[in-house]
Amino acid sequence: MSRLLHISASPRGAASESLAIAGTFLDAYRDVHGDVVDHFDLWDGTLPAFGPAGAGAKMAVFAGEDPSGEQAAAWRAARAVFDRFASYDRYLFSVPMWNSGIPYVLKQFIDVISQPGWVFRFDPEKGYTGLLHGKKAAVVCTSAVYGDGRPPAFGRDHQVPFLDGWLRWTGITDIAGIEFRPNLAVADAGAGRRAAHAEARELGKRF
Repeated sequence: MSRLLHISASPRGAASESLAIAGTFLDAYRDVHGDVVDHFDLWDGTLPAFGPAGAGAKMAVFAGEDPSGEQAAAWRAARAVFDRFASYDRYLFSVPMWNSGIPYVLKQFIDVISQPGWVFRFDPEKGYTGLLHGKKAAVVCTSAVYGDGRPPAFGRDHQVPFLDGWLRWTGITDIAGIEFRPNLAVADAGAGRRAAHAEARELGKRF
């Protein structure tokens, strides 16, 4: 049976547009597939830091060595997050835009699990090869200022290209996206919101 992990990057709870759209997706998904969904709230305090010890462990592994001491502890903590992630074959990411990009906690998650031998393999001549094959992802992206067709003063999109690039780098190429980008200058964003939820509902049914 397929298992889905919802990875949420918004700290805004019931006020979050990305979480609301993800909720519509998940309701439709459960109607078809049953209750086989887990939720990883990246703000729940369980995500480990990946600082000097983690970076040292990564470079030790690159050098063909086994991390030890604090580095080994950091490597084990990162591995636990990766093992949880890798145990699923379907992913839903709900991601608000922060400063034209993604929330730092999602970047932290990506940096924690993106390790040699887990997410990728590296060859000095051929470069990177993603290792997460046979998986699929849906990505809900929202923003309240940036939007397609708006002038550069309203921001640039470093959100979708980064996430799409990272997923493909890991080997996940079956990717679907939903975007909701209301214009703050327009009082009524209801039509766009309804369209995003309708798209999420249909994607959730067939995902």
